[in-house]
Amino acid sequence: MTKTKYDVTALGNAIVDVLARTDDAFLERHDLRKGTMALIDRHQADALYGQLNEPVERSGGSAGNTIAAIAELGATCAYVGKVADDALGAAFTEGMRASGTHFTTSPLHGGAPTARCIVLVTPDAQRTMNTYLGACTELSPSDVDEAVIQSSQVTYLEGYLWDKPHAKEACLKAMRAANAAGRKVALSLSDPFCVDRHRDEFLTLVKEHVDLLFANEAEICSLYRASDLGTAADAVRRDCEIAALTRSADGALLVNGDNTYEIAAEPVEQVVDTTGAGDLYAAGFLFGFTQQRTLPECGRLGALCAAEVISHFGARPEARLSTWIQGRI
Repeated sequence: MTKTKYDVTALGNAIVDVLARTDDAFLERHDLRKGTMALIDRHQADALYGQLNEPVERSGGSAGNTIAAIAELGATCAYVGKVADDALGAAFTEGMRASGTHFTTSPLHGGAPTARCIVLVTPDAQRTMNTYLGACTELSPSDVDEAVIQSSQVTYLEGYLWDKPHAKEACLKAMRAANAAGRKVALSLSDPFCVDRHRDEFLTLVKEHVDLLFANEAEICSLYRASDLGTAADAVRRDCEIAALTRSADGALLVNGDNTYEIAAEPVEQVVDTTGAGDLYAAGFLFGFTQQRTLPECGRLGALCAAEVISHFGARPEARLSTWIQGRI
């Protein structure tokens, strides 16, 4: 087996988050369904951006948030994602490298601009995401270095990548390289509508390539067309080694063969913004997993990281995660 160089390598849509506070009336005017992610084109992105009040721009993307947090916790990390050779792309790259993450994917020249996700946060802390994928759709198999994958304990992928053929092929290349090297593959289902679009393919992935699956209750029930979480949990335990199934304030279920562990959510004084909660849960869990912690300990770390990110505006931690967790674990 190749010597381990990285604890986790992630593949994801390299996106700059544009965060703005709004209200339900704004969502209704623009026919936006609260709490979901929708793909929009460049014209729609420009139009929506023009109506935002004091937007805040930060490096983001689901897997990008996860890997940056894992790096901050002290793990060795790498990231694969496509940005454009533009100002937003440079900002994304700087932010990723500042987290200590190895990021060397070549930027796109002369094509679409760097992707951005307009995150609308309502007073109830729910986030509604509208994503223009831009340059990140140009991620291709040539961007995947098999040597990096083979030297990583875990390769983590976001389900959103399945929306574009080249990115899907890049994911399959990474999964196969990890499987062949005896490494672990982790997948986030990302969004229930993403599951609806790719259900049959996701089921095949879970059975044939994935060792660790991350999903919330809506996503896992959608995957198995289950009417309740218990039924979905029984189904996934037959297909996957480990599944971490999150339930917001009700905590999470960890499913591993015949074992099921119930992990409580970490209390927070006030939920400000749920953006990034699932991403940070995966970060804490994967950090624990690569440090050989028990599954309940991994789940506890996930809950702590998720609690930090929902206590403020934005999808990345404001506190130093390693210090913040030490005071609570």
